[in-house]
Amino acid sequence: MPIPDVAMVFAAGLGTRMRPLTETMPKPLISVAKRSMLDHTLDRLADAGVRRAIVNVHYLADQIEARLAGRTAPSIIISDERDRLLDQGGGIKKALPLLGAAPFLICNTDALWLEGPTSNLRRLAAHWDPHRMDILLLVASTTTSIGVDWPGDFAMDEDGRLSRRQEHAVTPFVYSGIGIVKPELFDETQADVFRLAPFFFAAAEAGRLFGTRLEGLWLHVGTPEALAEAEDVIEHSNR
Repeated sequence: MPIPDVAMVFAAGLGTRMRPLTETMPKPLISVAKRSMLDHTLDRLADAGVRRAIVNVHYLADQIEARLAGRTAPSIIISDERDRLLDQGGGIKKALPLLGAAPFLICNTDALWLEGPTSNLRRLAAHWDPHRMDILLLVASTTTSIGVDWPGDFAMDEDGRLSRRQEHAVTPFVYSGIGIVKPELFDETQADVFRLAPFFFAAAEAGRLFGTRLEGLWLHVGTPEALAEAEDVIEHSNR
């Protein structure tokens, strides 16, 4: 399958775990290897052929809008959540008129990676099968990824179908913050503020949540400590 034309990029959060760095700067604008996390994400999308990015904003939104003002690849559309933070699910619902009727990419801005032999976004798109899947997630190794301080998110069977980690268990894969989602999943949701994760779990229960394993190295930049570790890893990878 070709890469989706459009991506939902989540840039509205408060970044509380990244304090004190986020007291005066939104988390997506924090620099990793001399480039903001938001720009890293958008660069990956542009390189993979994604044409439009819907970027939601709330916390210190003016800074994000100013950073994106000159960006042309992908083209940027702001989804303004200044009045009310909607969480990721609510952010998608608000942006549905902009996202369109086709499956779209979802992207966290604190999820970076060192590429393997080929583009992970293109590999993800190649594995997308709308007849079998409602959601397809790019997943990474729990044990070898950088900045992972939890016991995993999913197990994966030989067909790529994901199952949710059970309480007190450890699973081999973490959600990388990247996926492909069908917009119709949100058609019947009445709430305005809601999380995205329950949609993953519902798709898993229905046998329609699948995963593609990330090739390369995933970097979860969620805390100042993880930021320092990611900087070190990237520096050594460039030598």
